[in-house]
Amino acid sequence: QMSNGSSITQFLLLAFADTRELQLLQFWLFLGIYLAALLGNGLIITAVACDHRLHTPMYFFLLNLSVLDLGSISTTLPKAMANSLWDNRAISYPGCAAQLFLFTFLVVAEYCLLTVMAYDRYVAICKPLHYGTLLGSRACVHMAAAAWGSAFLNAVLHTANTFSLLICKGNALDQFFCEIPHILKLSCSDSYLREAGLVVVSACLSLGCFVFIVVSYVQILRAVLKIPSEQGRHKAFSTCLPHVAVVSLFLITGMFAHLKPPSISSPILNLVVSCLYSVVPPAVNPLIYSMRNQELKDALK
Repeated sequence: QMSNGSSITQFLLLAFADTRELQLLQFWLFLGIYLAALLGNGLIITAVACDHRLHTPMYFFLLNLSVLDLGSISTTLPKAMANSLWDNRAISYPGCAAQLFLFTFLVVAEYCLLTVMAYDRYVAICKPLHYGTLLGSRACVHMAAAAWGSAFLNAVLHTANTFSLLICKGNALDQFFCEIPHILKLSCSDSYLREAGLVVVSACLSLGCFVFIVVSYVQILRAVLKIPSEQGRHKAFSTCLPHVAVVSLFLITGMFAHLKPPSISSPILNLVVSCLYSVVPPAVNPLIYSMRNQELKDALK
């Protein structure tokens, strides 16, 4: 038994496979997904940064989203690939703290940014005459900075709290990367209440963002249905659908991962679900945004 966190020098991550063939298969699969995410998000960042036609609020926020996606997938996948390749499960104590901080920071920043992007679509469709005023370049920078800043503060608080807990249930995590709920499971029963309280506060703030996104899209839907021409309605919907798809993917996979009943929990299912919300969105988001976006396609040519 471990008396406290300082006596632990490393954590053991959950392995995807126990045979060498499956470990190498997982390595090549993750490498393919990682390269696809790097290429897709890299192309969007390059297109938005270099093409002056894409210097608009919507594409500015999309550039930020791609940077966050690149960061979040780079926080989890390279370590998982290295562990599979070298048949190793260990991650150092500082490495685990850094991974938990970065993943929390980037995922929370992405959620905040998706909330800001919902506001951008609301103003563009419901208040088009005020779009230039409400979403000027300074306002966009301030909103993006608020998303990044609040996520950074959130991650600092969670990481400091989580790694100040007494760890007394070993060092084996039920996850392929370091994440708050799985480290809380290793803590002593009377020492995790402070972090659990912080998780509840964060959940309430997340619910607030969710309500804001839903209300924004209810208003957008009402405004779009009032547009007399079918072509106008189609154009309005087409600018919102990618954002709706990305938000849905982000929320559904995350909620299923953390709110699924224990009765259907198993190590293999936990790994699959973990991949769905930590690996799939960063790889798929560029595809969702570029699939029906002619401006982005033209910029990439």
